[in-house]
Amino acid sequence: MSAGGAPVPPPPNPAMSFPAPRVTLPAGPDILRTYSGAFVCLEIVFGGLVWILVASSNVPLPLLQGWVMFVSVTAFVCSLLFLGVFLSGVVTQINANWNFLDFAYHFTVFVFYFGAFLLEAATTSLHDLRCNRTMTVQPLLSDNQYNINVAATIFAFVTTACYGCSLGLALRRWRP
Repeated sequence: MSAGGAPVPPPPNPAMSFPAPRVTLPAGPDILRTYSGAFVCLEIVFGGLVWILVASSNVPLPLLQGWVMFVSVTAFVCSLLFLGVFLSGVVTQINANWNFLDFAYHFTVFVFYFGAFLLEAATTSLHDLRCNRTMTVQPLLSDNQYNINVAATIFAFVTTACYGCSLGLALRRWRP
């Protein structure tokens, strides 16, 4: 009772005032049993390989490969966070359209990774370009750097394909 004698209404139930989140992917470890969960794991593994390979080539062309490094590291971290949110079950507690967020995330990363793949392929194609370095003409990329960049280009393509597959699955969930 309040001071005036009228009954005090109970506080509102938070579960009644917030709609349930919209997500069709399972939360917790069950996410790993879906195609989407498997693709996110592949994106993390192959994206990490792109990052490691480009870094191990000593980045001979920082203007081109700097963007590749930025995209691969950022996508690696964001994919880890994305998977962590689903594994921890936080998606069931946050009111959001997770199907749309999944689509928007994978669309954005797919576009950026496709550009990074093209830049890495362009870097690799410059292998035979000769440049003047301290009075001697040398190839732009050494044979070791060339081999590493070929592997980085292949893994960048595979990672882009994984993001494309995730994008297709996310689009199917978002627009049934």
